[in-house]
Amino acid sequence: MAPLDLRSKRLFLFDLDGVFYKGKERPVKIAGSAVVEAIRNRGKELFVLTNNSTDTVRTLHLNLARLGIRIREDEILTSSRLTAEYIEGRYGRVSYFLVGEAGFDRELRRLGHRPARASEADVVVVGLDRAVSYGKLDEASKAAKRGAALVASHAASFYMSRFGPALGPGPLVRAIESASGRRAIVVGKPSPLMFRIALKKGGCRPEEAVMVGDQLDTDILGAERAGIDSVLVLTGIDRSVAGTHALGSVTDVDGLVRYL
Repeated sequence: MAPLDLRSKRLFLFDLDGVFYKGKERPVKIAGSAVVEAIRNRGKELFVLTNNSTDTVRTLHLNLARLGIRIREDEILTSSRLTAEYIEGRYGRVSYFLVGEAGFDRELRRLGHRPARASEADVVVVGLDRAVSYGKLDEASKAAKRGAALVASHAASFYMSRFGPALGPGPLVRAIESASGRRAIVVGKPSPLMFRIALKKGGCRPEEAVMVGDQLDTDILGAERAGIDSVLVLTGIDRSVAGTHALGSVTDVDGLVRYL
């Protein structure tokens, strides 16, 4: 594999968990300060592109600031906020039944969507839910089968917790799909939708951007589907770039500095 050359890239897209830090409850820093500063010093742009659906953008911004990583709030694109925006753009302001956590609920309410009983919801929304119950999945499945739209923040099987890979929302999405006979619209990685939104916000073409992530079946695959080059960091879920279309790999995200 040829040496990395990122000097032509104008827009850098970064995952969070497994790249800058590990863990949702109290993040533990891995790296990030050096590469963010280098990108800014070279006049390039960046976005965080995270499948995190449990925290608000504000919470993530505060976490990054506490860890000394200078990323602005408007540079953080989460699957929960983008899902709320997608629902508004496609369906308007709607009533929703959420399989998810409080941060996702706040992002939906922020745009004027209204929580409702499953039997009365216009949209069933699915994200990571670490307190999910059989009853909640059953209600969501019945609502989708009845005709409510089914929209998922993302459908990855795992996310990177501070203790290692942990169960993601993908199995929940697939359970509801199986029980309802409906297919979910998926906003987050590896859906190209999230990448297209980032490119539009950054005013860049796919070939001018690069995705930096730790997970092959979300970060790297999603970038490939969107026509964007990618780099795998070896601090998260996947540790080998073999057999993928990534440009290469680095030990941690600050290792990118010498290629800029």
